[in-house]
Amino acid sequence: MTSPASPSPAATPGSTPSGSTPPGPTDAAPAAAPATESEPATATAPARLSGAVWAALAVVYVVWGSTYLGIRIVVETMPSFFSASARFLTAGLLLVGFLLVRQGPAALRVSGRQLASSALVGLLLLTGGNGLVVLGETSVPSGLAALLVAAVPLWMVLLTAFGGGERPKRAELAGVLLGLVGLGVLSAPAIGGSIEPLGVVLIISATLCWAAGSFASKKIPMPGNVLAASAYQMLAGGLCDLLVGLARGEQHGFDPAAVSGRSWLALAYLVVFGSLLAFTAYAWLLRSAPLTLVATYAYVNPVVAVLLGWLILAEPLTGPTLAGGAIVVAGVCLVVSVSRRPSKAGRR
Repeated sequence: MTSPASPSPAATPGSTPSGSTPPGPTDAAPAAAPATESEPATATAPARLSGAVWAALAVVYVVWGSTYLGIRIVVETMPSFFSASARFLTAGLLLVGFLLVRQGPAALRVSGRQLASSALVGLLLLTGGNGLVVLGETSVPSGLAALLVAAVPLWMVLLTAFGGGERPKRAELAGVLLGLVGLGVLSAPAIGGSIEPLGVVLIISATLCWAAGSFASKKIPMPGNVLAASAYQMLAGGLCDLLVGLARGEQHGFDPAAVSGRSWLALAYLVVFGSLLAFTAYAWLLRSAPLTLVATYAYVNPVVAVLLGWLILAEPLTGPTLAGGAIVVAGVCLVVSVSRRPSKAGRR
């Protein structure tokens, strides 16, 4: 897993102007909202989703589906939380440098509450969410990790229903349940094997942290500039990952010279594509699209992970894999079709 920012009154449901393109590592940032503190906005489904939303979804679907493989390669020769720290501190500093060059120091100016909110979301998403996934993948295969992370949409729907006063439509709930059925079919063969229980518990805990961070990012005041918010989140999460790694004693016996070339390459991929590109696209989506639609990435990522295993590692495509993938896609299509429709008063 790999985060976001919160809404401002200027956009739905965030501070990024409607219709702006999703930012990436080489793109200009979206027009920044005033540096004044924004109040939490009530998320409402947009009447029509722009092409930028679908482009950002495609990035999150494909790139984050590949990061599970990247994480698995990184932790072959690097400590878990140290590798996560290196990833997010590097990405955060690069993003800060990009903003300083392209927009000047004003782009990074935030209030104390906005900075605290960014740090909180960064800790939930990148230390609790991503960090626990990285630790879990030391004993859990990358494909199974992706399958377990698919619980995120369920937690998001529950948080939206009980904490946000935004009761999901019945069709959205049906799509979530259908997607979970498909993921159950996908994961059944893997769960039947020998799997470290602690690794599974860690990854499930990570999904709870990730859902909580995503939900909080839509409810608390965040910087108006989505790139600045992402940079602060990555720096906060990276620093906390470093502290956790030190507390776990990961520095003992760690020799950077012993890290393999493939682990360094995988880390570079995670920094550029997993963090700078996909993480920022996800942050922008949390401001610009319905939460139930954004959450569908957790259904598509496992399918991408399975396909990459087949293409790159020659892993077999079994009957359950094909059947589960088809059910997952059906669930995603149902949620997407409902999210595209304008909400009607009294109709849920």
